[in-house]
Amino acid sequence: MARIPYESVTLHGHEVRFRRAGEGPTVLLIHGMAGSSRTWKDVGELLVRDGYEVIAPDLLGHGLSAKPAGDYSLGAFANGLRDLLGVIDVERATVVGQSLGGGVAMQLTYQHPDLVDRLVLVCSGGLGREVSWMLRLLTLPGAEIVMPLLFPTLARDRGNDVSRFLRDRGLHAPKFAEMWRAYASLAGAENRGAFLRTLRSVIDVNGQTVSALDRVYLAQAVPTMIVWGDEDPIIPIEHGHTAHEAIPGSRFEIMEGCGHFPHVEDPLRFTELLEDFISTTEPSSADLDDFRQLLTTGAS
Repeated sequence: MARIPYESVTLHGHEVRFRRAGEGPTVLLIHGMAGSSRTWKDVGELLVRDGYEVIAPDLLGHGLSAKPAGDYSLGAFANGLRDLLGVIDVERATVVGQSLGGGVAMQLTYQHPDLVDRLVLVCSGGLGREVSWMLRLLTLPGAEIVMPLLFPTLARDRGNDVSRFLRDRGLHAPKFAEMWRAYASLAGAENRGAFLRTLRSVIDVNGQTVSALDRVYLAQAVPTMIVWGDEDPIIPIEHGHTAHEAIPGSRFEIMEGCGHFPHVEDPLRFTELLEDFISTTEPSSADLDDFRQLLTTGAS
């Protein structure tokens, strides 16, 4: 996000880096596991151009934010975003989360509905058991020993050289570039440690361990859109269909020909969908009382 510079705040003794630019309705963009705010570069610039304020944080343990040996649960990430919004004086936002970021976005909406105007889930985690076998294997004991061999610094450096060579000659494959950035980030010991703590908080060898399906009906209090690539190899599109059926009034958009990163693979189409969703829905006025009512109704 070259045109949207980093800012920095210190929360609870840890540096949190985030990108912020633009004026207008606020959109909070939450990246996935082993990702960073960089994943929203093209979408962020389009939103700023079209009259939105964009905030894209590097979650703790990711990107340029601190990587403490702490809590990497969805609840901790959600509370961290609550605190970030409070420190930078943002009252409410349309919250967009991809992959792990989708789980964080749902948790933020569940814990702090007063902060969320709308909810957008992009190839989201937390909506079913199935997930890539590679991620499941990395939860096994001993992954800490194997990962330095799988993600060597030399391979990262040579791969970055190749990536620059191709980019300088106008050759660019967004899907593979995003996957490479995630891979390359795990060459650092601090990054690997934070990645494993995050991974093991939501996945085990049998699949995803955290599910929002038993409470996803609460999202009906907030305008919700679900976006999925029909060729997603990480989290199956069936999870999107399931969530759409479970959230009354939700909107489901399938981006054909896209995989796990539709916002990177076709940023213009993704931004058009997002802006149309924002322009055709009213911001949520839900608060904790509304959620209590839904909880009572759901429990009866």
